Amino acid sequence: MLSPDQLTVHNIAKELENISQEMIKIIQKYELSASSQLEVIDMARDNITDSQDYIRFLELSLEGRIYGEAAAAIEKAENEKSG
Repeated sequence: MLSPDQLTVHNIAKELENISQEMIKIIQKYELSASSQLEVIDMARDNITDSQDYIRFLELSLEGRIYGEAAAAIEKAENEKSG
């Protein structure tokens, strides 16, 4: 995880790329494919047989969401400063 002083849009983008790459490995390992994001968690629950992989999948999902929200907040603050 990035420390608070490392939270920049650039650093967050790099973290999100790392998270995506690790998620892709799990998705490929268990051949997960869903037509919507809402189906992914159910599909993961049903198909990921290794509990450590399932826990990591959930951790990555949460980290991705947190970083995405942080990036959006940073961008909003920057836009408000310059606007």
